[in-house]
Amino acid sequence: MSTILIVEDHSDIRRLIRWALDFEGHQIHEAANGAQGLLSAGVVRPDLMIVDMMMPGEMNGLELTAKLRADPVLGQVGIIMLTARAQSSDREAALAAGVDAFLVKPFSPLALATEVAQVLKQRQAARR
Repeated sequence: MSTILIVEDHSDIRRLIRWALDFEGHQIHEAANGAQGLLSAGVVRPDLMIVDMMMPGEMNGLELTAKLRADPVLGQVGIIMLTARAQSSDREAALAAGVDAFLVKPFSPLALATEVAQVLKQRQAARR
């Protein structure tokens, strides 16, 4: 069982993500913005984070990803960026920040579950 942290400002989207992943038996935590996400990551030490790119407040998804990647403890967490921004420049910015995968809203729950499984498998293989 993997621990997943959802960092998304819209509660209905958090609920949809949770629904898509509940069948896999993951332990799921939620945060409503980037700052809460960073604090929660330090507490729950997730295996994977699903992060919205655009969030209100002092830290968006790109900034959160950069902070996570710079952290010696949290730097190896898997990160999937979820966003309504579908421009190639947005994808490039997310990949440059260090995400493992990039999904555009609206998303298929099956596609999300598949990405989660792939990123978790890649991260586990990298730790060996």
